Amino acid sequence: MSTRADRTFFFFNALVSTVALGVLVWLLVLREGAAEGLDLRAVPAINAALNATAATLLLGGWVAIRRGRRTLHKYLMVGAFVASTLFLIGYLAYHYVHGDTRYQGEGAARLIYFVVLVTHVLLSVPVVPMALSAFYFAWRQRFDRHRKVTRVLAPVWLYVSITGVLVYFMLHG
Repeated sequence: MSTRADRTFFFFNALVSTVALGVLVWLLVLREGAAEGLDLRAVPAINAALNATAATLLLGGWVAIRRGRRTLHKYLMVGAFVASTLFLIGYLAYHYVHGDTRYQGEGAARLIYFVVLVTHVLLSVPVVPMALSAFYFAWRQRFDRHRKVTRVLAPVWLYVSITGVLVYFMLHG
């Protein structure tokens, strides 16, 4: 049964997710060029560190909940969400200022890069709405729904965080 609070949350979740996706599409597909003035060349390294942090916190959160340590799980998951949110802000800022980063490799390395990149990008899309849903259900103490969402979210979010680090090293390593 859906309550008024649920409907409000689902509207908010859809709005935030749609706006985030729309900004990404505009930034990476529709917009041409880059902004002038700021030098954010250090941001990709920071973003790789944020993705690695998110992956580590996600794994720690999974171990914590398996061991029945709910409070630790909660802190680790909030930390993973913060790290991923900071990543997204940095990612948007970097690409707004500097535009696209082109992969320079050739041959098999190029194919591997694009497979990793495409799966990373496609799987990153549902992370925001699923993470918001997981937090909402946990906050409402509806742990049955929380578990259903996180069974899908956890491996997807972990994959996206790890492949974000891989993409960085493939581009800058």
